[in-house]
Amino acid sequence: MEIKKSDKANLEKKKGIFLQIGYVVVLGIVLLAFEWGTRPKGSGSLGQIGDMDIEEEIIPITRQQNEPPPPPPPQQTEVINIVEDDVEIEDELILDDTEADQDTEIEIMEFEEEEEEVEETAVFFRVEDMPTFQGQSSDAFRTYIQQNLSYPVIAQENGISGRVYVQFDIGPDGNVINAVVVRGVDPSLDKEALRVVRSSPKWTPGKQRGRPVRVRFTFPIVFQLQ
Repeated sequence: MEIKKSDKANLEKKKGIFLQIGYVVVLGIVLLAFEWGTRPKGSGSLGQIGDMDIEEEIIPITRQQNEPPPPPPPQQTEVINIVEDDVEIEDELILDDTEADQDTEIEIMEFEEEEEEVEETAVFFRVEDMPTFQGQSSDAFRTYIQQNLSYPVIAQENGISGRVYVQFDIGPDGNVINAVVVRGVDPSLDKEALRVVRSSPKWTPGKQRGRPVRVRFTFPIVFQLQ
């Protein structure tokens, strides 16, 4: 016997509707589960910030202090003394009204120039008129030294030679004074060099502004063995 179902009792037609209802129910349960697990417990206390003490950071406002300008310097006031017209002046310059003619003599006063005094003890190294040896050049004094110089025997035996520098002054009178050895070689050579310089005849003295003065020389004397 073939079983026949009515269209009302056939559930195959409503299968899609039931499937959609099942999806909606399952989706609702899933959303409810997520919402139930992530909700914070103390959510009711949000927004109550007014009871907390919040310290406000106050930034002080700095202003540049303008220093007052320095006071102006005190002004010096000139004191003007008012003199009355009836005051007599004792020191009065009197000018004589004189006329000059051809016969009037005018006296002219001459002023003498004061010459600068030169000390006799002053020593010069260079003057206007240098000293000369017997009216000749310095070569004449060199010739005199060569002609009158004696080579010490002790220095010859020991083979001593060299150049001795002698310093001396030509005084205002032309004499050789203050002869000393400034660079020596041997005592025997130094002694002979001083002897021949001190035995020099008079020189023609040097002059500065027309006056004889003391002039200093440094003269080398050579001792050479042949």
